[in-house]
Amino acid sequence: MQKKWTKYAFTALKASVTIGGILYIFNKIPFSETIKYWTATAIPWMALSLVLITVFMLIQANRWRGLLLDEGKKIPLRSFYAYIALGYFFNNLLPSGFGGDAVKTIAFGKRFGNTVNSIAAIVVSRVMGLIAMFLCFFIALPFIAHKYSIPAVYTITVSVVALASIAIIVGGLFLDKIRVPGALTSRFPFIVKLQEAFAIYRNHKKAFFLSGLDSIWLQLIIIVIQYAYFRAVDVNVDIFVLTVFSTIMVTFTMLPISINGIGIRESVQISLYTGLLGIPAEIVLASTLLSYIPLLFEAAQGAVVFLFLKGKNP
Repeated sequence: MQKKWTKYAFTALKASVTIGGILYIFNKIPFSETIKYWTATAIPWMALSLVLITVFMLIQANRWRGLLLDEGKKIPLRSFYAYIALGYFFNNLLPSGFGGDAVKTIAFGKRFGNTVNSIAAIVVSRVMGLIAMFLCFFIALPFIAHKYSIPAVYTITVSVVALASIAIIVGGLFLDKIRVPGALTSRFPFIVKLQEAFAIYRNHKKAFFLSGLDSIWLQLIIIVIQYAYFRAVDVNVDIFVLTVFSTIMVTFTMLPISINGIGIRESVQISLYTGLLGIPAEIVLASTLLSYIPLLFEAAQGAVVFLFLKGKNP
């Protein structure tokens, strides 16, 4: 009972941070001032972002399929795409950016079997995506560090999460080397299977390498999409700046202090683009709010998949 109330209290705290952040932002920047920047100019750029987000989801599906090795080849790519969409649907419903991963993996495992390997593939995909993002960050950072004084809290936080991601991926590959107490494995036999599932990638370096390559492509698409958001409000931002700032934004929205990063995302964006680049806050907010359109597009596809699966399993 205490654990249940602790969970409720933590969710309430995140909701408070989210609502408080939104109220603070719109108190400082009236919504009426923000929407002035949503003009016909935005339409082609937002259309481009929707095309790119579809390509993004296809690459994610291909990465997941590749990490399932021979088993993945037996399943059509469209099925992976459908479950990727399902994950985005639940990510927008659950108060965590990772809830959708659990839902799509369990649902996928029930339909196609081998839930354990699927979980391992999703975890590797997630972490490889983060490593690709941090790689781009540290490549781009020297190009803008001499121009802008980026607060140390941002670079330190990114560095810590980057090191944690590397530790997780390396630890996962050698997870089978860790001896788990017999009492624990007898109660949770799933742990041993998970250890074996992660370790299998040591013998499949090509699949592991290709997943990393897919992750880099995904990161480049994210940067182009971020560029499209600013072009949609008629602002041109340097690509290296976008690479560094988008990594900082994503890192902070990952922290479990708000609901899906809402409220934090807007605050960090304004802090960076207004505080360091001098772009008016209402323009930055207009651009940031446009980023929810592709999220809704992903969720809408997931809703269709959910209704289809629900219809098949009454």
